[in-house]
Amino acid sequence: MSKIVIIGAGGVGRVTAYKCAENADVFTEIVLASRTKSKCESIAADIKEDLGVTIKTDQVDADHVDQIVALFKKHQPKLVINVALPYQDLAIMDACLLTGVNYLDTANYEPIDEAKFEYSWQWAYKERFEKAGLLAILGCGFDPGVTGVYTAYAAKHYFDEMHYLDIVDCNGGDHGKAFATNFNPEINIREITQNGRYWKNGQWVETKPFEFRQDLKYPNIGERASYLLFHEELESIVKNFPTLKQARFWMTFGQEYLTHLRVIQNIGMASIEPVMYEGREIVPLQFLKAVLPDPGSLGENYEGETSIGCRIRGIKDGKEVTYYIYNNCPHQQAYNETRAQGVSYTTGVPAMTGAYMFLTGEWGGTGVKNTEEFNPDPFLKKVAEAGLPWHEVHNQDLEMKYYD
Repeated sequence: MSKIVIIGAGGVGRVTAYKCAENADVFTEIVLASRTKSKCESIAADIKEDLGVTIKTDQVDADHVDQIVALFKKHQPKLVINVALPYQDLAIMDACLLTGVNYLDTANYEPIDEAKFEYSWQWAYKERFEKAGLLAILGCGFDPGVTGVYTAYAAKHYFDEMHYLDIVDCNGGDHGKAFATNFNPEINIREITQNGRYWKNGQWVETKPFEFRQDLKYPNIGERASYLLFHEELESIVKNFPTLKQARFWMTFGQEYLTHLRVIQNIGMASIEPVMYEGREIVPLQFLKAVLPDPGSLGENYEGETSIGCRIRGIKDGKEVTYYIYNNCPHQQAYNETRAQGVSYTTGVPAMTGAYMFLTGEWGGTGVKNTEEFNPDPFLKKVAEAGLPWHEVHNQDLEMKYYD
């Protein structure tokens, strides 16, 4: 039916390419491109060996609009799946407007020189995409992405009004490394070391990093220390579901991880401010990224599973109800299928699913939209078939403490 280009050949790019290749009746031609073409060729070789599907590879530096434009003119895709760095979102969106290509990503734009996460930059493209007759689907990974769809599904089927939303993200796995991040270290460390915030009574409440902790039980995993931080889907979800009185995001961290992180911060290695080293400027966090384990290398020995979901309180037919919708993803199952660990898998599968929704006409329109603005039902049916089944718990204790 359609040709697509995937930009990015890390762990998420690997999973996305695998999953698109598994649905070759819809993704009839797949091009995988990144700055390092050899990474694309390695993934293509694995897909050929495992699935018998041939995908094309190419080279592009997604920092440069002209290179992306040349890539799109060469291959003429209907859609680009952007699983490159968040710094590159706007360059790819600019190239889409110049060449008539639809757009999908998994993480919102952030400037390279500032740890700041918000949708304003990408939402500003809304009228330009509408005028061009194009659609940009933002944040179609798991969180953001599936969490927005879960929320939309809950609103559609189980609530008259949603009042309290808690997104809970637990990685209950063990990769055997002293310290490693499960996705790009530069993005990961920037994300969790900035001040957090949550939505309460129509405004944002700022928090210090790791200021609020709750010990929550996760299915098949047990109790884990969970910390409040800001995550980008909160911004779009509270906009699209205005009955929410409070919306928060929680992520689990082990004590050993937090100790390493504290040391990294204390010695200045988490800084994004350039420093002079032997006559040249280097960014400490970028140097740290170079010496930490590649997240794509963690899969083979990864044990345990992830658990990500939405815990929601609200009103239905005049009565208070609670709802918990979640997915658990075993790391080894993900690796056996795609040669990537579970965190990459839980991002890449939804990226393919969002693209599938667009190409099959289940999700449409023009402009710039977040995942919760579309019909959740066909997406959840497909994402379950593709490897991320979801589970529901009704009217049980959500375990959440509320600060009001």
